[in-house]
Amino acid sequence: MHPDTTPSPLRPFDGTLSPATFHCAPPQEEALARLEWLHDHRQRFGLVTAVTGGGKSHLLAAAARRLAGAGAEVAVLSLVGLDPGEWIDLVLERLPLDPASRADPGRPWAKLEARMRENMLMERTTALLLDDLDRGPADVIAGVSRLVGAVEPRFARVIVVATASTPAVALLPPQLHTQVAVRIDLAPWSEAEVAGFLAWEADRVAAPAALFTPAAAGALARFTGGLPRDVVRLARLSLAAAAGAGLTTADPAIVEQAWCELFPAAPGPAATVPISTVPLSTGPISTGPLPETIDHDHTPATVRSVRRLWG
Repeated sequence: MHPDTTPSPLRPFDGTLSPATFHCAPPQEEALARLEWLHDHRQRFGLVTAVTGGGKSHLLAAAARRLAGAGAEVAVLSLVGLDPGEWIDLVLERLPLDPASRADPGRPWAKLEARMRENMLMERTTALLLDDLDRGPADVIAGVSRLVGAVEPRFARVIVVATASTPAVALLPPQLHTQVAVRIDLAPWSEAEVAGFLAWEADRVAAPAALFTPAAAGALARFTGGLPRDVVRLARLSLAAAAGAGLTTADPAIVEQAWCELFPAAPGPAATVPISTVPLSTGPISTGPLPETIDHDHTPATVRSVRRLWG
């Protein structure tokens, strides 16, 4: 028997970095506005910093769409794991070169400068978005410094937006810091912003009801510290745990149990802020004899359901 309605193909909290799953909370909106200012005022270097899991990569994906919508030619590249000298070739692969230019055996730098000159003559910006600058090969630093500091006209319409983790920013060369036109420090989400994200995600996937109670949203925010990556991971696992328990909406107890499963060594905020406003068991305490068979798996039933769902 077929259901009356077709379920939505969208899954909440899937963790992908596509622009469609990007939630523009106030910190992200402010960051995108500053990057648009960088483009509109022909400034050449923006640096986005955040702690690990703070949403730098997802912001870069959204910035690529914004800058492309403003008329820029955009190339996005993750620098993690690249060998020295490899990044320019990968940037060229991401630019829409004509077949003759792509087959040109010339040096990669010369090909990149030729493309930037073409865009400059067409009054079009070349935007290079480089993720994890602090984890890339050493020659990237020198290349970025040249791109944003050269005085030749062909570099006049170039924008470089790079991301780096907050602890590693101090390790970047001082000269690079002096070339930064806009620095954006992404702040974690507040409790209200986490609640806004959860409501936005429910609307995005056309959920029939709220996915989290207000108290559960607050618990999720406090456990994760408002870091977008951890918010998404904990929300996804909490919904799986709720489904395993036969619930359609996650409550604070579900969130707390999912957190213990996701980060078993993490103390969480329970030592200072009470999270579980709903007790795990509300039945009376038995003082009778012990049962003949004992369940030696003391893991709560909801978390066992999560393990079945997630392996």
